[in-house]
Amino acid sequence: MANQELTEQEQVRRNSMQALRDRGIEPYPAAEYKVSGHSVEIKENFVDGEEPRREVTVAGRIMSRRIMGKASFMELQDADGRIQVYVSRDDLCPGEDKDMYNVVFKKLLDIGDFIGVKGYVFRTQMGEISIHAEEITVLAKSLRPLPVVKMKDGKAYDAFTDPEQRYRQRYVDLVVNKGVKDIFLKRTKMFNSMREYFNSHGYVEVDTPVLQAIPGGASARPFITHHNALDIPLYLRIANELYLKRLIVGGFEGVYEFSRNFRNEGMDRSHNPEFTAMEIYVAYKDYNWMMDFTEKMLEKICLDVNGTTEVTIGENTVSFKAPYPRITMTQAILDKTGFDITGKSEEELRAFCKENGIEVDESFGKGKLIDEIFGEKCEGSYIQPTFIIDYPIEMSPLTKRHRKDPRLTERFELMVNGKELANAYSELNDPIDQYERFVEQMRLADKGDDEAMIIDADFIRALEYGMPPTSGMGIGMDRLAMLLTGQSTIQEVLLFPQMRPEKKANSKQEEENEKSEE
Repeated sequence: MANQELTEQEQVRRNSMQALRDRGIEPYPAAEYKVSGHSVEIKENFVDGEEPRREVTVAGRIMSRRIMGKASFMELQDADGRIQVYVSRDDLCPGEDKDMYNVVFKKLLDIGDFIGVKGYVFRTQMGEISIHAEEITVLAKSLRPLPVVKMKDGKAYDAFTDPEQRYRQRYVDLVVNKGVKDIFLKRTKMFNSMREYFNSHGYVEVDTPVLQAIPGGASARPFITHHNALDIPLYLRIANELYLKRLIVGGFEGVYEFSRNFRNEGMDRSHNPEFTAMEIYVAYKDYNWMMDFTEKMLEKICLDVNGTTEVTIGENTVSFKAPYPRITMTQAILDKTGFDITGKSEEELRAFCKENGIEVDESFGKGKLIDEIFGEKCEGSYIQPTFIIDYPIEMSPLTKRHRKDPRLTERFELMVNGKELANAYSELNDPIDQYERFVEQMRLADKGDDEAMIIDADFIRALEYGMPPTSGMGIGMDRLAMLLTGQSTIQEVLLFPQMRPEKKANSKQEEENEKSEE
């Protein structure tokens, strides 16, 4: 960045960086800094009157400072939280040279700088557990001022709250906004809990291709790329289902994968074009078993992440305590609309949509029309976890026909807080039936449905070698993270959600940050 582009505070910080170097202090040292404790653990384990006093070495960012002549206080933020540090000029500089305190600490260090502190733990007269600094080491100079929230007349000023800035500069959001980091720590706990659940049942975690010659396993518009060496078009996967089922053909009894999927579709509060899904396939099981398995899994995960089976999302309190109600798709639509979809033709379904203000495209077949009816009239009303089961065959090209009604399939979707969370089948393992379903999908594609599935000849070949009865389930991990952390938008649970490229630096917020520091 050229000097003329720097704000006043940025130039001051660069001058401080050079002044540190002039004093022989490297602002970005390469040597390891050994930390012996963290803020939360130090405060939890403090014992009044303990002798000898506990010596600790901590490291983190300076988040606030109160300089009072020969003694000062600052707040240090590490990976776990914050802890107060007491700095006495004479203890930090016991000799005649007071430069480390008078110049380096008071004038050349800024809020946002990383430092290391060595000292002992004590309780101040105000009762706050703190570290009495005996040595300070500069670890990294911050060249941009952090947003510093100021309170005046009960109002917060200069808060870093603009959603676009927060998502674009997540690194700042994590530093200055309390609770943001906790969301992503809970997200990690969620993954770990699910993985432990699967592993305890003996299922195997695997990896399947992200770049695929045929985008299969779901109805969605793919991203297209090109492989230069092979000179062929490839697609970013929209799902990993067909590869995982190939592994069941190959002899695995249970496999699962946490996959990054990509769908070239719209973005809103619950959709991101790049998202994380988990899919699991277990041989010799059906969708009834998978419903039992899924509700027990979600109950466990909720307990592991939050310590309770209940979560609050906006005005709703959702309980993940098993078991969950099971309602057929036909009954759900009948309950909410009074319309019985049983045996209805494509024309009758389209007419119902038009009469009830449901926007549909001429390319939609029966499956998509039913899906739109359910989405518009039913889905949002299921707040508590509810299994919607037995979908019409037109909606489920990869699902086994229902054992009692060939017009239906053995499929369920789990609805929570008005949105789909999980999707599962008794998997279709009849290769001839599967081929005919693919052909029907191609008919829809010819009508203009750009989300229709493409025939995957190799997958048909795999099924022809024989796949045992299998149940599979996919779950949106980002949506589950939203539920478990009480967030209303998917962007809040993605560290770096997809956004338009930044056209130019937004200096307005930075100028406000500088004013707040001054």
